[in-house]
Amino acid sequence: MSDEKQRLIEKRDELRARLESIEKDYRQGLDSDSGERAIQLENAEVLEGIAKSTAEELQRIEEQLSQLG
Repeated sequence: MSDEKQRLIEKRDELRARLESIEKDYRQGLDSDSGERAIQLENAEVLEGIAKSTAEELQRIEEQLSQLG
């Protein structure tokens, strides 16, 4: 296996783990404390942006891997 392909596979796995972690955070739901819930909602916006950019990067890497065969 080429070094480039191995690097892409490692990056792909890292990105998948990151998305899984974000999804797990979403599944936990909101805290019953209103102050904590407000912070969680602010963080949700940031996580949404991170998830979107991570998913886009993951798609690019998977496309590169499919081209490498």
